Amino acid sequence: MKWLFLALGSMFVQQTFVTLGKVLPSVLAPAIISELHIEASWLGVYVGMIAAVSLLVQAGCGSIIVRYGALRVSQISLLLTGVGLILAAPGIIALMVLSAIAICASASSTPASSHLLSRYAPGKYAPLVFSAKQTAVPVALLIAGLLGPLLTEIYGWRHALVVIGIGCLLFPLMLEFMRREFDSDKDVTRQFHLSDFRETIGFVIGKPELRGLAFGSFAFVGLQTTFIAYFVIYLTEIGFSLIVAGTIFSIATAVAIPGRIFWGWLSSRYISPRAMLGFLAILMFFAVSCVALFSPIWTDWQVTLVAIAVSASVFSWHGVTLAEAARLAPTSMRGAVTGGVLSFGQCGGLVLPLIYSLVLGVTESYKLGFFICALPALLIGLMLLYSARHQMTVIRN
Repeated sequence: MKWLFLALGSMFVQQTFVTLGKVLPSVLAPAIISELHIEASWLGVYVGMIAAVSLLVQAGCGSIIVRYGALRVSQISLLLTGVGLILAAPGIIALMVLSAIAICASASSTPASSHLLSRYAPGKYAPLVFSAKQTAVPVALLIAGLLGPLLTEIYGWRHALVVIGIGCLLFPLMLEFMRREFDSDKDVTRQFHLSDFRETIGFVIGKPELRGLAFGSFAFVGLQTTFIAYFVIYLTEIGFSLIVAGTIFSIATAVAIPGRIFWGWLSSRYISPRAMLGFLAILMFFAVSCVALFSPIWTDWQVTLVAIAVSASVFSWHGVTLAEAARLAPTSMRGAVTGGVLSFGQCGGLVLPLIYSLVLGVTESYKLGFFICALPALLIGLMLLYSARHQMTVIRN
């Protein structure tokens, strides 16, 4: 039990820092765009670039996790995130490209933590344990929304990036004392092969249960990435200040902390993971569609309530998906399979922000982009609910 809590705590902090590094540039985007005089639509390109490399990393990191150990891979992910944030601080476009590559190379952090937690989490309560760990994501969003604009207001956005980057560089040192236990299952004879990409994706696609999770991950990550990238700047465009927009973002994302634990508990005890994910997908569609209705006459609390609904769905599905993917995977492939499922999510994180960017560039409308990017979640939600119902019918028969 001691090692379970240590694993959960260390992976929680790791996930917090890595997520913070990914979302901070988006939260600070209004200040960055204003100073560098670039179009807001380029933010989607930056986010899409991160997703593109993350896709490759997550699809091929299984062998690396097995060879070097989940904790060592987590440490490397943190170092890359810190370096990426510091590279972005000068505001030089070429360095920002390198920053995106470094940050997205840290995408192995989630498969690594899934591999580690699956060793210590009791099978029945795995969705709850994974959901508890994944509350690190809304915690990171909360910190980004509150601390990012505050540091920017006082010191400027460059210093905000550097401060968080230094934190990412220091935390790996604190993890070192646990490596002997947590990396005890590493296999130094395991080799990385280019065929790992094909085998991982083929395994996920070939298993119907995993295929549904992968398609869901595509819609969910894509919508989440789009929302994170454009929500704050969207609010500033309709008249909210950066501080108020960041505060609304933080308050809303805080709901995902108990939300993830609650959904994980429900799917551990009462509702099948597929039905749970189907319900959340439908909720995502309607919540994000309401975001598209915002206007200057909306009050702060009205916008916050809608953002809370988005947070309770778009930001709250991860633990259920990861636990189910790990459950369906062979023991030696847990990191690879969760990475494979999440690589479809990175496809969504690449495609949907670029679609939003295209819609924004053509129509100059933030509203239409949100509605279009929410449609895949509706389709996936209906598919998952049908699948869950069919599965229950087969079990009864």
